[in-house]
Amino acid sequence: MQENQNNIIGGSTTEHHDSDAAQLASLGYKSEFRRDMSPWANFSLGFTYLSPVVGVYTLFAYALAVGGPPMIWSFVVVGLGQLLVALIFSEIVAQYPVSGGVYPWARRLWGRKWAWMTGWVYLIALLVTIASVVYGAGPFLGEILGFETSVDSTIICALIILVLATIINFLGTKVLATAAIIGFAAEIIGALVVGGWLLFTERHHSLNVLFDTFGAQGSGSYFIAFAAASLIGIFQYYGFEACGDVAEEVPNPGVLIPKAMRRTIYIGGAAATFVCVSLILAVADIPAVIAGEDINPVDTILNDAFGPIGAKIVLGIVVISFLSCAMSLQAAASRLAYSYGRDDMIVGSNLLKKFSATRHIPPYALLLAAFAPAIIVLGSKVSTDAITKIVSFAAFGIYLGFQLVVLAALRARLKGWKPSGKYQLGKWGLPINIGALVYGIIAMINMCWPRTPDAPWYDNYIVLISGVVVVVTGIVYMMIHRSYGHSSMPYNDAIPKKYISEQNERNDITIEDLC
Repeated sequence: MQENQNNIIGGSTTEHHDSDAAQLASLGYKSEFRRDMSPWANFSLGFTYLSPVVGVYTLFAYALAVGGPPMIWSFVVVGLGQLLVALIFSEIVAQYPVSGGVYPWARRLWGRKWAWMTGWVYLIALLVTIASVVYGAGPFLGEILGFETSVDSTIICALIILVLATIINFLGTKVLATAAIIGFAAEIIGALVVGGWLLFTERHHSLNVLFDTFGAQGSGSYFIAFAAASLIGIFQYYGFEACGDVAEEVPNPGVLIPKAMRRTIYIGGAAATFVCVSLILAVADIPAVIAGEDINPVDTILNDAFGPIGAKIVLGIVVISFLSCAMSLQAAASRLAYSYGRDDMIVGSNLLKKFSATRHIPPYALLLAAFAPAIIVLGSKVSTDAITKIVSFAAFGIYLGFQLVVLAALRARLKGWKPSGKYQLGKWGLPINIGALVYGIIAMINMCWPRTPDAPWYDNYIVLISGVVVVVTGIVYMMIHRSYGHSSMPYNDAIPKKYISEQNERNDITIEDLC
């Protein structure tokens, strides 16, 4: 009876678990996780990480002020670019369904050093992103609780969100999966209800306004203004990779995770676009936002449309969205840290790879994903400017981690790698891989581009500087500790051995040199 109740696509749970365990064993691992995450829970994890409400509400005022209503089209451009990345990730996770995402993928596609740096960049970015999300949630929770907005109240509320997210993660995969689905339901219903209500009751413009810049570009080119405003789209479309970070907790991952990744892009992107369009049409005085006279149009819109009590209900949905996003980010960061530790790739591996047999979670990896962001949040007490500089690395670091994997996949493909998982792009693999790399490079250049000429040079280039600091620190660490070489687990095995042998004979170099 229980087995019949647990049937899933393609066969029974038991059959899939046996097949999944055999595939993982062929990759050199025996998982301690339980495959308790359903397809919809896996998708919900990616969706709540992407979080259309968090992304749009956080950057709406900036994007509208800089680019005017046509900034909405950045969602289409960025969505298509990130879909290319998601397709490449789908091929990789189908062949290498290992917890930790980008680190084990880079390890199998290129080698240990490349994998170590990919994991380092991505882990730092995730920890910083968790801090930025909970800190961003602080004022919303404070307003619900009636706190006067201040650094202290923001820190307290941010830590409350962080503690709640950590507790949910510590309760295990089943609870995490359930919380992800609840978060998804709350966010998608909230997006549809709030957006629909605004369209019916607070609509001040026709759809034609989406093509009217209202002079946001000033005397310059609108392309420059649009590129700056498109950061709202660039910061929106990631989270799909979290579906693959928990690959050892999903049955039949080679089939289900690629579907979840694509759903995250489709549904998350559509929800974010809908929310953003409804907000644009509800702004009564767009020129006032562009001129800097209305610096918080979202609060203005919500209070006008829902009144004080209704606005607090909407804020409650927003806080749930922030909590779900932080929870999903923690899950991704902890699985990456655990994967790092399991391969003895970093100081503290003995703790990071420890696993709770009762909760089926890596407790110390989860603590890292709680304490590191907490320290960053507490740092704002010393300097809010400092936390702004630290957080500036968040999105750039995630994109950099993505592109290190995309580049590794392209290199492996050119050296003979033919994806052998249950999801394959076939003849489209190479052009999609190239397109994903080109898109990612352009997006990172856009994030680093200096846009504050009156600011000190180090503020104008803070995103680039923070990226360089993280990478250089990682290189120095690799040179001193050389932990990348401690593990005997497989690496660089995507590339056919025949190619490596031919290269060795031609160049008289070792496999280690290739990695």
